[in-house]
Amino acid sequence: MSDDEQASGGEQAIEDGSELTHVDETGDVQMVDVGAKPDTNRRAVARGTIHLTESTIDAIRDSEIGKGDVLATARVGAVQAVKHTWETIPMCHQIPITNVDTDFDVRADRVVLTVTVETTGKTGCEMEALEGVTTGLNVVWDMVKAAEKTESGQYPDTRIDDVHVVRKEKRAIDGDD
Repeated sequence: MSDDEQASGGEQAIEDGSELTHVDETGDVQMVDVGAKPDTNRRAVARGTIHLTESTIDAIRDSEIGKGDVLATARVGAVQAVKHTWETIPMCHQIPITNVDTDFDVRADRVVLTVTVETTGKTGCEMEALEGVTTGLNVVWDMVKAAEKTESGQYPDTRIDDVHVVRKEKRAIDGDD
C-alpha cells in the first residue's frame, strides 16, 4: 500500500488528488459508510429524451398506442425504478424516498422526461432520479416499439439521449444551509 493510501485510511488516491470512496485498500469495491453523516433534506432532478417519429408522437397524443396509455405506464415505471435503485446499482444505499415527481414534455419528434426525487437522509438521490428517467424512457420505447419498428425490425429513428442530472440540492433539516 502506498503512503497516500495509508494516509487516507485505506482509500486509494487518484491522479487529481481525490480519493476513490468505493474501493478499499486491497482494491475491492465497498459501499461508503454514511452512518456518521447527519440527515439532511435532499432533492435531485434528472432529465432525458426519447426521439420518436412524428406519427408515433401523434399516436401518443391521441391515445392510439395499442399497449395502452404510454405516459401513464412510463410514469409508473419511473416511480418503481426510483424506489428500487438500490437493488440495481450495487453501491447505492437504500434510502427513504419522500417524493417523486415525473413531468413529460411531448414535443413534435420527442418526449422529454424530467424526474424529481426527494429524500431525507444521509446520502443523495441523484442516482434514483437517473434511474427514474432511464426506466421511464425505456417504458415509452417498449410501449411504442410496434409503431417505431421498420419492416426489417429496426429502430432507425428511435433513440434515448441526453440523460443527465439537472440539479441536486442538500439543506439542513432545520432549514439552514
